[in-house]
Amino acid sequence: MRLLCLLALCVLLPVAVAAQDVQSILQNHAQIVAKPSRKTVSTVIDALVASGLPQVPEFLERYQARDVFQHEDGRFVYADSAGDGYRLRDIDTGAEMGTAPKDALTQIKPNGGVRRVLAGALVVFQLSAPEIERRRTALDAIARKPSADHLEPLRATIDTETDPALKARKQRLVNSLTAQYGADTGERIAAIEGLAQDVSVESRAVLSRIVQTTAGIAPELPDANIARVFEPGQDMTAEAAYLQLVDAGLAPAALTSDDIRNTLAANIDGGTVAGVPVARLSDPSARAQAYDALAASGDAPPRITEADKTQAIAAYRFFETYDEPNPEVTAAAETALAQVQTRVAVGQTIDLTLDALSLASIYFLAAIGLAVTFGVMGVINMAHGEFIMLGAYTGYVVQLFVPDYTLSLVIALPLAFAVAFGAGVAMERLVIRWLYHRPLETLLATFGISIALQQLAKTIFGTQARPLTAPGWLDGALVINEVIQISYIRIAIFVLALIFLALLLFIFKRTRLGLEVRAVTQNPKMAASMGINPDRINMLTFGLGSGIAGIAGVAIGLYAQVTSEMGANYIVQSFMTVVVGGVGNVWGTLAGASMIGGLQKGIEWFNPSNTLAAQTYMIIFIIIFIQFRPRGIIALKGRAAGD
Repeated sequence: MRLLCLLALCVLLPVAVAAQDVQSILQNHAQIVAKPSRKTVSTVIDALVASGLPQVPEFLERYQARDVFQHEDGRFVYADSAGDGYRLRDIDTGAEMGTAPKDALTQIKPNGGVRRVLAGALVVFQLSAPEIERRRTALDAIARKPSADHLEPLRATIDTETDPALKARKQRLVNSLTAQYGADTGERIAAIEGLAQDVSVESRAVLSRIVQTTAGIAPELPDANIARVFEPGQDMTAEAAYLQLVDAGLAPAALTSDDIRNTLAANIDGGTVAGVPVARLSDPSARAQAYDALAASGDAPPRITEADKTQAIAAYRFFETYDEPNPEVTAAAETALAQVQTRVAVGQTIDLTLDALSLASIYFLAAIGLAVTFGVMGVINMAHGEFIMLGAYTGYVVQLFVPDYTLSLVIALPLAFAVAFGAGVAMERLVIRWLYHRPLETLLATFGISIALQQLAKTIFGTQARPLTAPGWLDGALVINEVIQISYIRIAIFVLALIFLALLLFIFKRTRLGLEVRAVTQNPKMAASMGINPDRINMLTFGLGSGIAGIAGVAIGLYAQVTSEMGANYIVQSFMTVVVGGVGNVWGTLAGASMIGGLQKGIEWFNPSNTLAAQTYMIIFIIIFIQFRPRGIIALKGRAAGD
């Protein structure tokens, strides 16, 4: 036995040594390599893959791209054009091998079927490549153009995949390919049921391909996987059914009025057409009589009557057949697709709700300061948007001196409050206090101040948008699936809105300042008689509302452009939020922001291409709403006593 083993080793060792390069393997299958076919090329590919040589992937890529040539001495080489000849390179080493005339080389041209087999073989190498980008690119290529040849190579690389995300995607692709190309019906149905739990675009595309149908017309229903049968007059109009017969070449096209008129005009003879005077042809019955006479004499094709159409339609069946012949597979795919569509609809509803909450939190931050000042003082502050702008520019200036975006944000929030608070107090002391109970003058004065602040910002910062960069931990989005996702910046703004809601409720319910503000809001004269200074409360309240607007500016500036006009984009929504919610009420402002944010997102969902129309419809709805609730969703109690 030992002697036999030794003899076998002596015989096989030279062969194994000789096959340790790509050239030797190719020479062992030279005839197949030179004239490959879809059935025979697998022999060469299997030998190359089994060798494990690092040169194999490059050879397969060049072989697929028709960049491999056979020299007249039988060697296979890579060749590049060089003047009147070719410059040769060795397949194993890549070394230069000199030049050769064109007639000394034969280009190997694998056909489309062979190239598809080569593509499947290349997938094995690309999916197992050490570079993660090559593996990701290979998966993208499979997803774009899936093939049955990809299934087994993809399965073979799942266990060795080190990246969790790529491994999960490989498993999804295996599931998708099994659903389409699996050899066993039960295996395919199981894969399809797995796809029913996935709402990704790839999975939906796979299910849609499985249930893809082709329209058909035949005298009888064929022996095929019928998707649905259409009954003319019920599922489709008789006219549409006849047009399908015409398109399929199964019935003559019905004549139009233009066809009849042109035919009559071409057959005018001596002032008549088939014995009918031209003067009578304005009458439809006369035109029909003349045309029928031409048709009877063979000078025109006969008219298609409604009876003819009905008879033609009755002779055929209208149906759609699945491109997939297996009815069990298509039934499972239809069920899975319905489940996926339900999940997508639910996901879109959740995603729309998250968008509405995000927009509502922005409107709440922008309007809460206005609600406080407007509710307590009755001042229509048209410069409120400019306090938002002041806060955003404060954040921008802080980032110029503090490059750490997280630290700069921590500094910018209280500093923006202080800057806007100071500006609000100055505005109240210098202008507003002299205009109480004069709403028209207050509106005009604050509008003028807003224009002045905008021009001041343009003078200092210019007209270009300035960046207010969010910290790195706010980059990206929270992705639950391909349908539901929300950016981290919007989540942060939502959390900030909740913090301010809690803070304002605490101030108004648990502090002396809040007690005094509520007292002045409900009945300023009675509050003054109890020792409360309404003038001081008005100043602090105006400053508080302005400071909150400054913080809102920092939050809004993280995702919107910081410009001198940015505040004007929110002043209208802020006033609408306050009016709809209820003047001077924190809960009312929250309700108004939620209502307006949800309404705007809902209208945009129905008409996503026209946001201006969405805002117009929203304003119309609000005008109608305040006709029924002029004091808002949550109106303050006791305001009538102070009016």
